[in-house]
Amino acid sequence: MAKQLSGGVFRSDLKLSDERDIYYYDSKEISRTAIDKRDDKAQPGIGHLRLDPLVNEWVAVASHRQHRVFLPPKELCPLCVSNGDKLTEIPDSNYEVVVFTNRSPALTTPGDNYKLPAVIGFDTPNADAAGACEVVCYTQDHGSTFAQLSPQQIRTVLEAWKDRDAQLSKLSYIEYVFPFENRGEEVGVTLSHPHGQIYAYSFIPPRVEKMLQAAASHLSKTGRVLLDDVIAREIKDKKRIICENSEWIAFVPYAARYPFEIHIAPKRGVASISQLDENQSQLFPALAKEVLTRLDGVFGIEMAYIASWYQAPVNTGRDSMRLHWQIVSVRRQPGKLKYLSGSESAMGAFIMDLEPEQSAKQLQEVKY
Repeated sequence: MAKQLSGGVFRSDLKLSDERDIYYYDSKEISRTAIDKRDDKAQPGIGHLRLDPLVNEWVAVASHRQHRVFLPPKELCPLCVSNGDKLTEIPDSNYEVVVFTNRSPALTTPGDNYKLPAVIGFDTPNADAAGACEVVCYTQDHGSTFAQLSPQQIRTVLEAWKDRDAQLSKLSYIEYVFPFENRGEEVGVTLSHPHGQIYAYSFIPPRVEKMLQAAASHLSKTGRVLLDDVIAREIKDKKRIICENSEWIAFVPYAARYPFEIHIAPKRGVASISQLDENQSQLFPALAKEVLTRLDGVFGIEMAYIASWYQAPVNTGRDSMRLHWQIVSVRRQPGKLKYLSGSESAMGAFIMDLEPEQSAKQLQEVKY
């Protein structure tokens, strides 16, 4: 029996042959009963976390990921539908949007009563790499992209993101849920089928820690939410706004780090993606489609990018951090990529070769 979600989307829960979970998301009620006919082995064992004492940051060690699939041809794509003797990760012969547990997860379900060790510096013990890694297939069309999806299809993807955020946030060992997409071999994509991923961590990742500290400090000093003030400045300046509607705004940030960087945020802030209401969810697809179409239109080629949803952690900062989507592209010209320099890779101190207002103007001038 399918479960009805918001936006007229239905979720069907099934199992793959190795007991991994698979969820089908459909814009109408469909009976999903296809059985995974593969005789698969159980998933690899759990990896582990090691603390880097120089910066007090957790590093996941998952050696089993060395053997994951790498850029297979379309006829061997594991994210396409199953068809006859071709058996893939998706047992059914069709789908709209599918989410399933990653076959080679960096993070996975720990044993009972899991607790991340306290950080005590050099002597911090290793821990199981607890968490979750899921694959989000945006469409069964192997040759498509997120930008080419219909608004209805994007809405279905959004409902899948919202639903998985809500479900993963209920797990006792999860501290942060991170939906994201890597597109293009330039950013390390190993499967060309249009898809994203969701990582759910048992710790708060370093970049989020910094964002959390900045947001908490701003709230303490001003009584206001930091992202609200960021959006207010963009609306006042006007120069860096790419597009907007009554619920969402897309802009090149004032201190962009990449040649093309776009932030998309709801004007009525929410802590997490699962909190988006009906009106926000309804108005997201058209704006998302426009942003990514403009990005591809700058040079008339598909731009490699990383699209990351930032939101409040599960158990802290929900009064100060707000949901937003950051899209960064490493392409600076048709035949040139931005490679991180020593300053950027080693020090995290970024250097921009053009002003954010210049890249905003290029995006604004794309005919849409």
